[in-house]
Amino acid sequence: MKTDIHPDYHTIKVVMTDGTEYQTKSTWGKEGDTMNLDIDPSTHPAWTGGQQTLLDRGGRLSKFKKRYEGLGM
Repeated sequence: MKTDIHPDYHTIKVVMTDGTEYQTKSTWGKEGDTMNLDIDPSTHPAWTGGQQTLLDRGGRLSKFKKRYEGLGM
């Protein structure tokens, strides 16, 4: 490996939204830093199956719904 081109790989502490924490290796921050998560697998709708709202940016969602309104349910 070339020297001085790779980021420092060290141990950090990750704190989940419910307060649980664990140690992991990362290139984020410095040795011993704490990363506090705003969203994690225990709260994010993608993992929990909760209701998600779709954002309509630039009318793309409206256009899609109009185009395929007769299909399915």
